[in-house]
Amino acid sequence: MTKPTWKNPVVKWIDHRLPIFTFIDHSAIQHPTPRNLNYFWNFGSLLGFILVVMIASGIILSMNYTANASLAFDSVERIMRDVNYGWLIRYVHMNGASMFFIVVYLHIFRGLYYGSYKQPREFLWIIGILIFLTMMATAFLGYVLPWGQMSFWGATVITNLFSVIPFFGDTIVTWLWSGFSVDNPTLNKFFSLHYLLPFIIFGLVFIHLWALHTHGSNNPTGIDVKGDKDEIPFHPYYTVKDAFGLGFFLVIFLGFVFFAPNFFGEPDNYIEANPLVTPPHIVPEWYFLPYYAILRAVPDNFIDVWGWLPVIIPAKTAGVICMFASILLLAALPWLDTSKVRSANYRPTYFWLYWIFLINTIILGFVGAKPAEGAWLLIGRLSTLYYFLHLLVLIPLVGRFEKTKPLPDSISSSVISVSTKDEEPANA
Repeated sequence: MTKPTWKNPVVKWIDHRLPIFTFIDHSAIQHPTPRNLNYFWNFGSLLGFILVVMIASGIILSMNYTANASLAFDSVERIMRDVNYGWLIRYVHMNGASMFFIVVYLHIFRGLYYGSYKQPREFLWIIGILIFLTMMATAFLGYVLPWGQMSFWGATVITNLFSVIPFFGDTIVTWLWSGFSVDNPTLNKFFSLHYLLPFIIFGLVFIHLWALHTHGSNNPTGIDVKGDKDEIPFHPYYTVKDAFGLGFFLVIFLGFVFFAPNFFGEPDNYIEANPLVTPPHIVPEWYFLPYYAILRAVPDNFIDVWGWLPVIIPAKTAGVICMFASILLLAALPWLDTSKVRSANYRPTYFWLYWIFLINTIILGFVGAKPAEGAWLLIGRLSTLYYFLHLLVLIPLVGRFEKTKPLPDSISSSVISVSTKDEEPANA
């Protein structure tokens, strides 16, 4: 990359003392990028845009929100009815959370398909999973703040899960509640943490980008860049592509905001919290449903399959272990997947396993929204079993024994060969 020359004297003066403009130029304009990236690589920039929107809208909402158990629900109604454009800001924030998770799930499954977690991008992938976990914590805390019926009971159920931790579980739950039940101190604590965590996410995103720029982006072929012929500058080629993707995303996002703002909401959460009335069916937000299904899938008094361990693991404890393991195993994928080939385009067996895993995850999401009884319970257990079978057994075995397709010599080799064939008749 060449060092830019600045004609504007103010920019030149600032950059000489603090090279911020040079940094932007190298990171976002001249940054060498694989020439074959498709629209699935738009998700990173979309997530950055949504994060900024969520932080900005959240700060404005916090100015009008009252973190008090007696006043929280009414303060949200005041935002909707009395604050200028308060309804718009809240709907943007509400639906922005769902859009955030939709895009991040697409981002993760793109990485799974193209093997973006493989060497040398292991740390990049782990930081991404850490961002995902922090997002889940932030979303859960934000879900509690309106103090609706589902918010209150969701907070009660989820925080109780920490009681399974040996020796310190009850102490942790008491600390989370700031007392002996979910009440006003709990709401104050959750509000403070919900305000703080997005800035931690912002810091993690910066580290994520740092790791990305260290070894560059993966690409659909999954092979490393081999010279300048495989690369193009990020601007204008991918800035235009990202702008188009952003426009398409905004059409969908604003469509929900203006025409179906409560589509992702739970009806019971539009009722003020009542500690004396338990909802018939407690469910989290839709983006937690696959993990909620895994949590409930473990049968009572779960014992190891072979029966040689005398210890009986309670269903609650085993369910919590499985729920967290389902996410942490994603972070371990760089070591679970033993194949040297990254992209599923060149892995015929992994290609079909990938789509089965994706469908299985969607099924877990549907099961999580249903009561844990009858056929839904059986489907949830079978889907949970396959989830762990896929990650712990199938992926390592397929990576070791799969016969892959031959890889191209370089990113640009196929393009060059096609263009050469097209030119031959004209030259003749």
